[in-house]
Amino acid sequence: MVQLREFRIVMPMSVDEYQVAQMYMVMKMQQQSTSNSEGVEVLENRPFKDDVFGKGQYTSKVYHLQSKIPTWLTTFAPADALLMQEEAWNAYPRCKTVIKCPYFERFNLSIETIHKADNGNSENVHGLSKEQLATREVVIIDIASTVTDYWSYAIGTSHVDLSKFKSLRTNRGPLLEGWQDLCEPVMTAYKLVTVDAPYWGFGYRLEQALLSAERALFLESHRNCFAWIDEWYGMTMEQIRELEKQSDSSLNEKLGKVASVDDTHGLALNDSVKNMKQLN
Repeated sequence: MVQLREFRIVMPMSVDEYQVAQMYMVMKMQQQSTSNSEGVEVLENRPFKDDVFGKGQYTSKVYHLQSKIPTWLTTFAPADALLMQEEAWNAYPRCKTVIKCPYFERFNLSIETIHKADNGNSENVHGLSKEQLATREVVIIDIASTVTDYWSYAIGTSHVDLSKFKSLRTNRGPLLEGWQDLCEPVMTAYKLVTVDAPYWGFGYRLEQALLSAERALFLESHRNCFAWIDEWYGMTMEQIRELEKQSDSSLNEKLGKVASVDDTHGLALNDSVKNMKQLN
């Protein structure tokens, strides 16, 4: 059965700021999770233009994350076969991501995201039909939450308490109870996740596991977006794109891979950040 879940993540920043914050966060988290044995392999990262999204950035990645696979799933397939292939079309403020696993050919997971300057109260930003709205489940994610579960530990959790955190560069924070209705600027990432694993015996369990994993990933990644604000704040899109090229090369070098992202090896992410900060 196809599962339809809409995650709403309110953020204490503007829509324009979030575009830089999200790109910076993805790069840093990928660097942290990649070693010479597993992590993120970047196959393509290039501009695109089509009739559906208009102009944007297309990326193709492979996730080698065998150590994070639940033990029960390895009874149906060997861990080293469960690679996840991701294609993403980033036409900000609209984005779409499709994730597949070649071992399970009928499995499909897609994430459609719309970023909007509100505090999470828009009821149908994705323009769903009445039938879709009847099956959609809305989940509100509070980035100041400290609730953890299995997937929190599998993905990794930061130790920053956002109820006590305050940005030195922007003076934003701490995020106290009810902060979503009080902060300015504010925006929301509306993420519509559709997952379908039509396999008898374990398909539903796999769908629920993936939805739980996506929720934990959304929580952790967006917590980091804000916790790292003093690192990315003030960067331009040109600077963050250059940093992205360097990060992609560094990721593939760690895994011993070659990809069509850039012909030159860039600096390590931390060194690149220092260089970018000097320009701000």
